[in-house]
This record gives sequence, C-alpha cells and structure tokens, in this order.
Amino acid sequence: MKNKAVLCCLGLALLPWSLNAKQHVMPPSPRPDPRYKADILVIVAHPDDETEVTGYLARAIYDEHKRVAVLYGTCGGAGGNSVSYEQARALCAERKIEARRAMASLGVMNVWFLGGLDTPTQNVLVSLEHWNHGALLERAIRLVRLTRPEVIMTWLPDYVDGENHGDHQASAVIATEAFDMAGDPTVFPEQVAAPRNYQRIGNMTEGLEPWQPEKLYYFTNAVHAGFEAGQGPVYSTTEVSPSQHIPYYEMAARSASYHLTQLPTGPEGREATYRAALDYFKRPVKLILAKSLVPASRTGDVFEGVVPGPIPFHPVAGYRARPHVGLSMELGGPWGFYQRFWRAHDLERIARLVPPEAGVGPGRTLSLPLILRNDTSSPARITLKAILPSGWTVSSGEGIYPVSAHRSYPTRLVFVAPSGKRPTWQALRIHAEAAGQPVGSIAFRVSNVPSGP
Repeated sequence: MKNKAVLCCLGLALLPWSLNAKQHVMPPSPRPDPRYKADILVIVAHPDDETEVTGYLARAIYDEHKRVAVLYGTCGGAGGNSVSYEQARALCAERKIEARRAMASLGVMNVWFLGGLDTPTQNVLVSLEHWNHGALLERAIRLVRLTRPEVIMTWLPDYVDGENHGDHQASAVIATEAFDMAGDPTVFPEQVAAPRNYQRIGNMTEGLEPWQPEKLYYFTNAVHAGFEAGQGPVYSTTEVSPSQHIPYYEMAARSASYHLTQLPTGPEGREATYRAALDYFKRPVKLILAKSLVPASRTGDVFEGVVPGPIPFHPVAGYRARPHVGLSMELGGPWGFYQRFWRAHDLERIARLVPPEAGVGPGRTLSLPLILRNDTSSPARITLKAILPSGWTVSSGEGIYPVSAHRSYPTRLVFVAPSGKRPTWQALRIHAEAAGQPVGSIAFRVSNVPSGP
C-alpha cells in the first residue's frame, strides 16, 4: 500500500509534464478578409444615387488612397428606361450592371444590392414596409461587419422639399441603424458567432466580428438645401486631381455616364451622357456630419480624428416614450416617425435642421397625417380646423373627432395647392380644440417645388 501511494504521488507530480509533452501549437487565428475592408461605405437606395458624392469619392480614392464600398437598397427596377423597352426585372438586371461599371470606373469593385423593392413613394414608412425593413437591416449590418468602414455616408433621413423619395430616406434609416447596431454582438448574434470549423463545409454561423464605425455623414439633393451650410465639410469638384491630372467633376461625370437607362441622353451613348453631365458635377459636394464617435470638428475633413482599427461599441439612448398629458395633437406619418427616430439615435441636432415641410407643386395635393391623443379618463370630442394662405383649400379631414379615453385617433388633412404662382414658402396651420378650449396647433411650411420620387 505504501509503495502504491508513492507511485500515485509520483504520477500526479509528473502529470503536468506529460500533458505539456502532448500539446500541439495551434495555427494562428485568421484575421478578417482584407479584400473587403473599406474606409468609406456608401449606403444609398438606387443605382445612380451615389453620384451625389462621387465628386468627393474620386478625391478620396485616387489622392487619399481610401477604400470605398457601396450598398444599394434596390436595383431601381421600377424606373423608366431611356435606352430601350426593358422594364421591371429586366431593367433591374441592366441597372445592376450599370452600377457596377459606374463604380468600377472609380476603382470600386465591392458593390452589393440589399434586395429591396424599388418603391415610387414619398413616405419612408411605405418604403420600409415594401423593402421588408428587418431583412434589409440584417443584410446591411452583415455588410458593415464584413467591410468594417470607419465612415458611412448616406442620404439625409428627413422629409424635405424636393427630396422626398421614400426609398432614399429608407436607405438612410437603415444606414443609421446599422451604424448604431453593427458593433453590438447581441444584434444578429449568429453573424458574429464563430464557425465550428471554418475550413470545412456545413458551418451555419458566420464568423464575423462586431464593428463600430466612427463617423456618419448625410447628404441631400433638396431644392432648398441651404440648411446644410456649416453642418459638415464641403469639397470642391473643380480642383484638379494631382494623380489623375483632371478635375474631380470629370471623373464624377464619367462614372455617372454608365447609368444610361436613367439619363435623357441614354440612346446617344455614354460620351453624350458624359458631356451633358459635366456642368452638374461642378457643384461642390456638401456633407452633413450626423455623428462622430472620435474627436473631430463639424466642418473638418471626413477623416479628421479617425482612428485606424476597431473602437469600442458606442450604444445610443434608444427610444424612450415621452409622457402625454390631457388632450394633444401631433404630426404622424414620416414627420412623427422622424421625431422619435432622431431621439432614439442621438440625432437631436438633425431635428433642428429643418422644420416640418414639404414641396407641393401648383394644383397638387398634400396629405398631412395627424394623431389626436386623449390621455384622460373621459372621452373627448376634438375639432380640427385649418388656417390656409390664399388659394389653398382643404379637400378632407376637417371636422369633429370622438377620441376615447386613453386612446389615439390617427387621421389626415388633405390640402390642395392653388394652380397659379405663389410665394416660395407658405405656412399651413392646423388648430385643434375641445369644448371651446385649445388642444394644440401645428405650423407646417410648404414650398412651391413639385415634390415626388
């Protein structure tokens, strides 16, 4: 027994040595695929939307050696065709090729389509529904994690005169959500779960890494776009590229010339399209800094303060309901959505850029959604009345609304603009009252610019 105990102790003493003798040195863990790394990720709705910033992208690519990737929400298959009869899915196939050729002309090879359906609407909520919002957000977050950009650029998520396309805004909503969510490992966790064996088949998790971008920029092609002054950097496109020896606007116009199906000179070919586009692209590229998670000035260079490599995840405040008391009235639809969206994503400054507005052409209608609220314990009757500039009329919506206790009543007022000339801006006012007492008032400004996608 004594000898056995000695042998047992001796064996235990030798156990760590024996285990070390059998251990193997494992291969290094592979890093993310460098072929897909981007410094700038552009997220837009349709092929040709990227042309709003290609004057800047040419500078970034050729003279600052930045890597760029592009995500398109849709293929633009519901648009017209300036070249031939192809429409719908056939046009979609053509526009994907046009977009890839346009971006390849700038040296951008990483281009993806999220699979949304081209939706001719002025309502971002309609586009998000038609796109299948959750599915496209999941795809966008996957591609943010794959490309690992420091900077994301997208449309302005707001309803502004002359730039009301619901698809443009939907791409901006999804881009903003992806900026704020891609660094959270609990969002689509299957994307960041390690595969069982990455060198073999049958892996069902994706092996990506959470990624927090550092800067988010918006751009707009609103007709009355003076609100972007001082909100971000401005880049001249008439400067000559030191490496390419031509102005940046020429490179932007050359890239745009591949979108033949969307331009009136399409049947005449790319050269005619290029010449026709030159003057348009001489305009400077103006950006709006939505948020920066690194120290940087608002109007400084896009890459001012950018830190190479990953930064910690930066959670946003998220949605917090604001209490309502008594009877109240508020804007619904896109305008009401954006008031909640901006607060949830720490974008209160964007809410101050533009008051609620729309562009309404001569004789056109404006459908303005409203929400009447009754946060009391008794039913109420709320009367809606519009005060309008000369020539405007209300075709529907004025009246008395019975609103149950602790309930809301969604409705809309439909206005008709006068057919003749009118001032650039006018104000529509909606008043609500109950039992002779004011409930609320909303001022909504309209421009004389025909709006629509």
